[in-house]
Amino acid sequence: MNGWILAATLTLAAGLGAALWGVATGPLRRRVVAQNLATAVACPGLLLLAQGYDRPSYVDLALVLALLGPVGTLVFARLLAPELAEDPPRARGLTWAAAGLGAVVVLTLCAATGPGRAMAKLLVTGALLIGGNLVASRALAGGDEGAGRA
Repeated sequence: MNGWILAATLTLAAGLGAALWGVATGPLRRRVVAQNLATAVACPGLLLLAQGYDRPSYVDLALVLALLGPVGTLVFARLLAPELAEDPPRARGLTWAAAGLGAVVVLTLCAATGPGRAMAKLLVTGALLIGGNLVASRALAGGDEGAGRA
């Protein structure tokens, strides 16, 4: 087991464990935030596993997850809008922590891979992951009128 696989294991265990707990318990607002957290943690985990196992195909999985994960959260936000309006999620700290994790993992892997096509794919994945997570969290909080509570 190398350092990349250890980092992936810790990231996935802590992040997905917290997301599973959030989805399984608590009010609706915690459940939708936990669903968004699962995507935000699984994607950096896949990127770390790609580096640890030297499997570039895992980066493709992370890219697809970074693209489709926030879309799923936006679908939930749209379908559950009336219920979420009554008790909107407040996850500003969690959102920025997940975005920071994604940024740290992507930048570390970019430094490890060096310039080239793989680095460009990592940067696109990171931009989709961070941007999608921020947009989805803002949508869960109610858009512009909920920006102070996000």
